[in-house]
Amino acid sequence: MDKLDAMRVFVRVVETGSFTRAAQTLHMSRASVTQLVQQLEARLRLTLLNRTTRKVNVTADGAAYYERIVPLLATLDEIETTLPGAAALPRGQLRVDVPSPLASMLLVPALPQFSARYPDIQLDMGASDRMVDVIGENVDCVIRGGEVRDQSLVARKIGDLQLAVYAAPGYLARAGMPVHPEQLQEARHRIVRFRWGRDGSLPAVMQQGDTRVTIEGQHILSIDDGNAYLAAGLAGLGVLWLPDYMARPHVAAGTLVPLFPQWRIAPMPLYLAYPPNRHVSKKLRVFIDWVADLMALHAPVVQGGMRQG
Repeated sequence: MDKLDAMRVFVRVVETGSFTRAAQTLHMSRASVTQLVQQLEARLRLTLLNRTTRKVNVTADGAAYYERIVPLLATLDEIETTLPGAAALPRGQLRVDVPSPLASMLLVPALPQFSARYPDIQLDMGASDRMVDVIGENVDCVIRGGEVRDQSLVARKIGDLQLAVYAAPGYLARAGMPVHPEQLQEARHRIVRFRWGRDGSLPAVMQQGDTRVTIEGQHILSIDDGNAYLAAGLAGLGVLWLPDYMARPHVAAGTLVPLFPQWRIAPMPLYLAYPPNRHVSKKLRVFIDWVADLMALHAPVVQGGMRQG
């Protein structure tokens, strides 16, 4: 038995709560994962996990062992990259999940520079707007707009998305040009509703001076993917609320028209979050810094900060 491999496998089983899910995230067979944990328990002469047909629970001994070995494994990983004889640049696989428009419009186009600087980092990028189980899916970090709802994660604010209201010329030709946000409540107008996780869509709050207006609006489409949301607006299905970086090229091309320029919407914070029990490896640290620098160009922080849950 390779003791370090067994320890790493045990950590993944605890974090995922399942031998099957641990095997999937480690790209191993379930039988191999089970065997390594059994060998580890035999060596320690302890029961680390209680198995039932439906779930795996960590024992008191297993929880104590887990708390001790997580920082140990992180330290060993860091030592491998910081020894004088080791490669100077960070290396290894990094699993991240980011919003789909951010991936397609900002991160992926800029990745050649990151890859040139850190050629030994292999990025496994999920591009989605879904809720991600960071620990259960073995994801190193996620980037999300809006406040981080999982208070167990460490979150670093990396940007503020400036929002405004837009519509396609074809939509405005049919429904007319609204001159006040409250007109979007009228029967002739439609919005494209963006669906946020399990909590549904959010109403848009707009402000001009001391006047605040909350827009609910009527819709014929609600959608949970940012790229598809943008496509729906470009197709004339309704009015959109978009960050500047998504709208800018389409405004320049004339395929989107900004509405209500005198009204303001509070910026949406952009956070990068990662598990609190996971050591910030060199490869994760350089990725975080690179993303923060990129966002400083496209969505600079209005009010910065770090929050730890």
